[in-house]
Amino acid sequence: MNPIESETSCRLYQQAVAAAFALSAVLGAVCAPPVRAQELSVVAAPDDGVQVERRYSKVREIVPMDVIDQQAAREYEQVKQEAIAKHTLVDEDDPQVKRLREIGIRLLPQTVLWNPRAGRWAWEINLIRSKQINAFCMPGGKMAVYSGLLEELKLTDDEVAMVMGHEISHALEEHARQRAAQAEISNLGANVVSQLTGFGNLGNMDIGSNAKMLSLRFSRQEETEADLIGMDIAARAGYDPRAAITLWQKMGTVLKAGDEFTSTHPSGRNRIAVLQAHMNEVLPLYAKSMSMSMDKLPPYKANMADLKDAPVDSGDEDRQHPLKK
Repeated sequence: MNPIESETSCRLYQQAVAAAFALSAVLGAVCAPPVRAQELSVVAAPDDGVQVERRYSKVREIVPMDVIDQQAAREYEQVKQEAIAKHTLVDEDDPQVKRLREIGIRLLPQTVLWNPRAGRWAWEINLIRSKQINAFCMPGGKMAVYSGLLEELKLTDDEVAMVMGHEISHALEEHARQRAAQAEISNLGANVVSQLTGFGNLGNMDIGSNAKMLSLRFSRQEETEADLIGMDIAARAGYDPRAAITLWQKMGTVLKAGDEFTSTHPSGRNRIAVLQAHMNEVLPLYAKSMSMSMDKLPPYKANMADLKDAPVDSGDEDRQHPLKK
């Protein structure tokens, strides 16, 4: 795609996303050709930007993508309805909701670089009032942020973009699909799975429809992928990737072992070290988005003076094994 076509396509996509937020409309096919859902998979990484090892396992093909998307949409709707019943779904006119959606509008055009299906997802971003420090993005672009994350950590827009980019990346990389497929293998037994040809899906069986998106635990490898791809997406959208470091430093100031966010998003010095190791790959993307040369980038300043060290990870050292509470 030439630069003019790319700019036009992404502008149209950005307008479509804005309309979706304002009118609760479903996104159309604006950045990807109209093909059947199961014909598309995760594409190769962009030539520039972060260099990340992406592991695509054919095991995930057991569960059709449209089944996972439909299940995610149902579960997300349940989350919303529960929040409405409890009066914890924050109104669309709230400044923090507008803030999240404005950040989302900048992030979403970058998602198709990593997964073209994202151009046709019915994206939603909502804020739930809770002391819980957490956020998630389900398959199909269903995202929620809990107010405790914003309030307790006093997140800047750059840091919010790192959180949102991370969660979005889990959806782009189809990590939930991978975990759901592995759960199905355990449920069905190896004797049934061995009958599949090339790990093809199980036809009309209702496989994957019972997966619980919010209960899935990702592996360390998947968390690393989400960290790096999320940082890349945010940098392309004009958010300072150095905020990824202060984000996890802030996590270390408020989170304790056993908290929900630490159980599903382990922090630690090793995690920060990986982000720092890839910083020189994403800073040029940020500089380009700001129409600046690298030598003109100002020093990054955190908005918290007393940042403590992040906690040290413990346990679950198998990078492919789902993290456990």
